Amino acid sequence: MELKTIAHFDSPFSSKFGIPRQSGLVESLKGKIIFEQEYRNPDFIRGIEGVDYLWIIWGFSANKHEATSPVVRPPVLGGNEKRGVFATRSPFRPNPIGLSSVMIDYIDYNSPVGPTIYVKGSDLMDGTPIYDIKPYLPYTDSHPEARGGFSAPFVFQQLNVSMNDSLKNIFSDDDIQTLRDILAQDPRPRYINDPQRIYGMPFLNYDIRFRIADNIVEIVEAVRLV
Repeated sequence: MELKTIAHFDSPFSSKFGIPRQSGLVESLKGKIIFEQEYRNPDFIRGIEGVDYLWIIWGFSANKHEATSPVVRPPVLGGNEKRGVFATRSPFRPNPIGLSSVMIDYIDYNSPVGPTIYVKGSDLMDGTPIYDIKPYLPYTDSHPEARGGFSAPFVFQQLNVSMNDSLKNIFSDDDIQTLRDILAQDPRPRYINDPQRIYGMPFLNYDIRFRIADNIVEIVEAVRLV
């Protein structure tokens, strides 16, 4: 079976680091679904205004090596315990396919690149190939009482974020709020806790450099990417 790329994703993230670990964790994070030329006929999305959320089926295009092991080390377990690849959401899979649920923000039918779907709450990198989109159906897709496996006991602690007012000269208020929401999720690998280490996270053509100590994220500087 050959998968055809129907669209690609436009995201503030040009690398994997910093992207929320799951879709929906940072609702303020915006992105765009931009269709390939073949699928820019508005009829392909006729009636989509009637749904609030979409399932996006996409490819882990940034993975450079083939998955060969039946087990992985989930970051939520500190990278110390193994679980079966089919019991996790690891990107290293026999078929590198991802599934995300995103909220429709609005649709621009007059975009120069054809109908464009603006969404919130994504976990996709910029340029990610999209193979299909489907409507989220609350009466079948929502299971609030379902068990969550090994991830259920873990509650992501929101960090406090300290920002310099100089960021207001670079980003809009909405982008600053999104950046704050992203950093509050603690983008570091679970097994790294070095308060002196400075991390770099690409965001909207800037390298956001920050450190984390005592549950406080301090943005050191924002450097324009070349």
